[in-house]
Amino acid sequence: MRKGNAQQIINNEILKQVQDDQINKDMKLNWGTGIVLAFIGFISFIMYFVINMNTVKKYDTSLVTENYYKAELEYQNDINKETNAKELTTNITWKRTEQGLEISFPETMEANQITGKVFLYRPSNEHVDFETAISLSHHNLLIPDKRLLDGRWNIKVDWQYNGKSYLYKKEIVY
Repeated sequence: MRKGNAQQIINNEILKQVQDDQINKDMKLNWGTGIVLAFIGFISFIMYFVINMNTVKKYDTSLVTENYYKAELEYQNDINKETNAKELTTNITWKRTEQGLEISFPETMEANQITGKVFLYRPSNEHVDFETAISLSHHNLLIPDKRLLDGRWNIKVDWQYNGKSYLYKKEIVY
């Protein structure tokens, strides 16, 4: 009986070893499987970011202007206005004060004859862009500090004096 029990134990051990080998063989990763899993992981990673960038409002991208083609047609007018502004003896200047952004027009011109508009464009957030009309009693136009966030702004001053048009463009850091 002992001999039969010993044989039974050996048979059970051999059977257990064969089963363990079969499990290990089934779970073994080869190069092909690894490469396929890596590709699936990489494609999933890229798809996550593509979907995330297109659906999350935080990453919303927009054009500089809604009517891009119309603005492109008016580009020659802007070039002519900038040329007129460069021919002035003194052009527009700006500085940051405690009250806000102060835009100074040339002292040689009569302040009440200057008309036009100032457009401030924030490249990182179109919701804070704004436009204001030029109405001067002195040679300075003040844009209040509460309207401007710290950071980069594009300023565009499109103004007229005695029937002649001028344009001042500048990238500023406020």
